[in-house]
Amino acid sequence: MSVETQKETLGFQTEVKQLLHLMIHSLYSNKEIFLRELISNASDAADKLRFESLAHPELLGQDSELRIRVSFDKDARTLTVEDNGIGMSRDEVITHLGTIARSGTADFLKNLTGDQKKDSNLIGQFGVGFYSAFIVADQVDVYTRRAGLPEAEGVHWSSKGEGEFDVASIDRPERGTRIVLHLKKDEDEFADGWRLRNIIKKYSDHIALPIELPIELQGEEKDQPAEPEWETVNRASALWTRPRTEVTDDEYTEFYKHISHDFEAPLAWSHNRVEGKLEYTSLLYVPARAPYDLYQREAPRGLKLYVQRVFIMDQADQFLPLYLRFIKGVVDSNDLSLNVSREILQKDPVIDSMRSALTKRVLDMLEKLAKNEPEKYRDFWKNFGQVLKEGPAEDFANREKVASLLRFASTHGEGGEQNVALDDYIGRMQEGQDKIYFLTGDSYGQVRSSPHLEVFRKKGIEVLLMTDRIDEWLMGYLNEYSGKQFVDITRGDLDLGPLDSEEDKKAQEEVAKTREGLVERLKAVLKDQVADIRVSHRLTESPAILAIGEQDLGIQMRQILEASGQKVPDSKPVFEINPQHPLIEKLDAEPDEDRFADLSWILFDQAALAAGDTLKDPASYVQRLNRLLLELSA
Repeated sequence: MSVETQKETLGFQTEVKQLLHLMIHSLYSNKEIFLRELISNASDAADKLRFESLAHPELLGQDSELRIRVSFDKDARTLTVEDNGIGMSRDEVITHLGTIARSGTADFLKNLTGDQKKDSNLIGQFGVGFYSAFIVADQVDVYTRRAGLPEAEGVHWSSKGEGEFDVASIDRPERGTRIVLHLKKDEDEFADGWRLRNIIKKYSDHIALPIELPIELQGEEKDQPAEPEWETVNRASALWTRPRTEVTDDEYTEFYKHISHDFEAPLAWSHNRVEGKLEYTSLLYVPARAPYDLYQREAPRGLKLYVQRVFIMDQADQFLPLYLRFIKGVVDSNDLSLNVSREILQKDPVIDSMRSALTKRVLDMLEKLAKNEPEKYRDFWKNFGQVLKEGPAEDFANREKVASLLRFASTHGEGGEQNVALDDYIGRMQEGQDKIYFLTGDSYGQVRSSPHLEVFRKKGIEVLLMTDRIDEWLMGYLNEYSGKQFVDITRGDLDLGPLDSEEDKKAQEEVAKTREGLVERLKAVLKDQVADIRVSHRLTESPAILAIGEQDLGIQMRQILEASGQKVPDSKPVFEINPQHPLIEKLDAEPDEDRFADLSWILFDQAALAAGDTLKDPASYVQRLNRLLLELSA
C-alpha cells in the first residue's frame, strides 16, 4: 500500500452530517439501491473523461477502454466499486465528498418530514447518492486520482460516517476512483456474486459502458493465484439508441432514475428518433413529483446532451423553454460537432429547430397523459401546474396548446380542486354564451363568496375561479382560447350580451334612473377615492362592490408588486351599488348628510374588504362603524 502523506482530518458540512444521520439510521427501506447510486456516479465519471478527452486525448493514455468493476471479499467483508473515469483531485475530493455544493440546501433540509419514504425521494432528487454507501457500510474508503495529474497526486479519503473524514495524499498509478465499503455486520449479502449480479441487472442494465464482476473460480481453480477474470453483466449499450420495442417499461424507469437521481418512477416518457433533415434521438420524462428547487428559475436544469453517443454536457437548457424546466431526459444529435459549447448552442440554428420539435413533443406527451390517464395528469397538475402557467407568456407559438393543458377550479366544481379544462368549460357554455368568464383572488374561500358571482349564480353561468399568485399575470397573456374571449368579471361595466334578455336590460335601465340622485350624492362624498360610481347589474344579494378599470392592475397583481418593492401605477376603482338592496334604499332616504357620509364610507370599505383588498384607513372605518353601533344601541 502506498505511503500516505499530507494527511488531515476535516469536519463534514452541517448539512452532510444531517444526511449521514438519515442514511445510517436506515432511511431507505430498499438498501440495495446504494449500488445503483455508486455505479451511476462511476458512469458519470466515465462520461466526463470522454468529454475532456475530446480536447485532450492524452488523458485516456493506454487505458482507453472505459468500464466499471464491482468486486467483493467475503472474508474481509468488503465491497469495491472501481472505475477508470475522470477521477478527482484532492480539492475535488474535499468539495464533492465533504460538502453539498448546491444552492437551496436549506430549502431541501426544511422539506424533510421524518417520513422515511418521502425523505428518501427528496434525498434522491437532491443528488447525494454517494452518501447512500453508509446505509450498508460502517466505513468507506475512496482511492482516486484525476486524469492528467501525476501518480504522486493520488488521494485517499476515509470516513466512518460520523462527524469527520480523513484525506491523505498517496501514490496511485491508475486514474479513476476505487470505493471500498466495509460492510456492517448484518450486510454480508452484499459480498455475494449472485446477489450483486441481480442488483446490477435490475438497476444498471442500461448503463452504456461495461459493468464487470469477477468470474468466480470453482474447485481447484480457486487455489490458482492468477489475476481475476472479469465478465460483463449488463447490456452495456446506450438505452436511447435501442428500438422502443426492445426496451421494457422497467428499463425506461431505471434509466430515468439514473439520469435524474430520483427514487420515484416517472409519470410518463416519450422515446423518439428523428431522421431526415435533422437526425437526433430524444428520450424525455415527466417526473412524478416536483423537485424542491422547481420555483428557483435560475436553478440548473435541462437535458443531458450527447453527440453521436459521446456525452457533452449535463443540463443543456437550450432544448426546452423555461416553463418546461421540470422535464428530464437525454437528447443525442448527429448534427452537432463534438466540441460544441453552451455559447455555440445558443447561436446554432439547428438548436432552434430541435427546441421547437422537442417542445411540441413534450406538450403532446402531456396532452396524451391528460386524455388517457386523467388521474396521473391530476397528480402532474398538482406538482407542476403553476410552472406550466408560465407557458402562454413565454411561448407564443404554443400558447393555445399550453392553454388546453391548464386546469382551473370553477363555480361548477366542489372544494376548489383545479380539474376544469378550458375545453370542458366551453362544452358546458350556455346557449348564446361567447365568452369565458373568470375571477382571480387570494384564496378559494374568498373568490367562492365574492359578490361579483351573484348574477352568474342567478343565471347559472359557470365562472373559472383562479387563486394561484401567477393567475392574474397569466391572464394578461391569455386573451382568448378556441375563438372565445376571456372576461375578468371584476373589470369594467359587465355586459353579458345575449345572456341578458331585452326585458332584463330595460328593467335595469329603469331602476338605474331611480337612483341617479343617490349616485350624485355618493360622488360628492367619495369623489377622491373612485374613478366612477354607477348602478350595478352584477348584484342580487350584496349592497355594493368595487369594479376594476379595464386597463388597471388587479388587486392580486398590485399586492405582488407592492410586496416586491416595485412602484405600482395609481388607479381608482369603480364603486357599483345594488339599487334594490335594502341598505341602498335606506342610504338613499337618509336626510342627515354627516350620517350619509359615514354610511357611504362604511359601504365603500366593506366592498374593498370583500374584494380582498386592504383598507387605506382602517382606523376611520372602525370609528364610523362604532358610531353606527352606538346609534343603534341608543
